[in-house]
Amino acid sequence: MPVTSSLHQEIILLHAQVCQGLADPKRILLLYALADGPRRVTDLAEALGVPQPTVSHHLKILRERGLVTADQEGTAVYYALADERVIRALDLLRDVLRDQLALQADLAEQLGASGR
Repeated sequence: MPVTSSLHQEIILLHAQVCQGLADPKRILLLYALADGPRRVTDLAEALGVPQPTVSHHLKILRERGLVTADQEGTAVYYALADERVIRALDLLRDVLRDQLALQADLAEQLGASGR
């Protein structure tokens, strides 16, 4: 694929919006916790074993990046995935990582076997 001006601009936006939103493992865990449906901050904090202020901070970043939405119902605020496809994208990246780790393990095993 040729690197066009349009592609370059898309990559800059992808990095600013999505990649920076995913830059902390807690935010990825929050997205997975929201995969089953909307949840309150306190529920998410309990599920992840993370203090509520920390969860609120990460949810704010995810909301600013357009990865989650917030809906108020009475005094409660429920957070939800803005787009379910983000979970499929994360799952694909995890598959790539698993394959890379398996390849590295195979190479290490081959090197270990050749050194015996």
